Amino acid sequence: MRFRSAHLRKVVLGFAAALLLAGSASAAEVRVMISGGLTVAYNALVPEFERATGHKVLTAYGPSMGTTINAIPVRLERGEPADVLIMVGYALGDLVKNGKVIADSRVDLVKSLIGVAVKAGAPKPDISSADAVKRALLAAKSVAYSDSASGVYVSTEMFAKLGIADEMKDKARKIPATPVGEIVARGDAEIGFQQISELKPVQGIDIIGPLPSELQKVTVFSAGIATISKEPAAGKTLIKFLASPEARAEIVNSGMEPIPPGGTN
Repeated sequence: MRFRSAHLRKVVLGFAAALLLAGSASAAEVRVMISGGLTVAYNALVPEFERATGHKVLTAYGPSMGTTINAIPVRLERGEPADVLIMVGYALGDLVKNGKVIADSRVDLVKSLIGVAVKAGAPKPDISSADAVKRALLAAKSVAYSDSASGVYVSTEMFAKLGIADEMKDKARKIPATPVGEIVARGDAEIGFQQISELKPVQGIDIIGPLPSELQKVTVFSAGIATISKEPAAGKTLIKFLASPEARAEIVNSGMEPIPPGGTN
């Protein structure tokens, strides 16, 4: 996938030239494990990064948490190689505590909002307020949420906040390792909740919008260098690029908000 404009590619090449002048001229294979939230922007940015720097990026995809076979913590426990981990910030923090990530390598990249989706062409319920979301959920026959950060919040906090935890037990289900949007597109759930950036690439759904502010949960996605990394310098170069102004347009287009350098979660 290529950038949408020659100007943006020129800017990326300028970024790469600066890195090379700074001493990052040696090409390397950078192994990345990444969760769903940043995937769309990442997949658009990485090919240009590779062409500009000469580095080769090898990517493994999986949830930031959970026990599925592709979950990033499970991959690491299995001994899979990794240089860069890109995932939910608090999950990355857990890996720092467990000695899996170099503590001072962490960079907070983006903020992500939870969105609500229905099957394409289906009636769009009102989600403009907490009360409206509550009515929509009670009226729905089936609800789906992810097995990662947004789903943890929806199932353990939001339903309780709305006072409908008991009503949701039989109609709401967690979707492991599969985009929630795909479940909604197939008609297996009337309403789906997931990060907007993870809903946007899915065909066959309509994104109604983000949860209202009184229910919204902002998730930070962060990157860090694995303690088992064999290419930490090249990994840091990739993280620096993803956090740079040159990456901003693709990140915003994917439905996320870049965090400025030095920003906090």
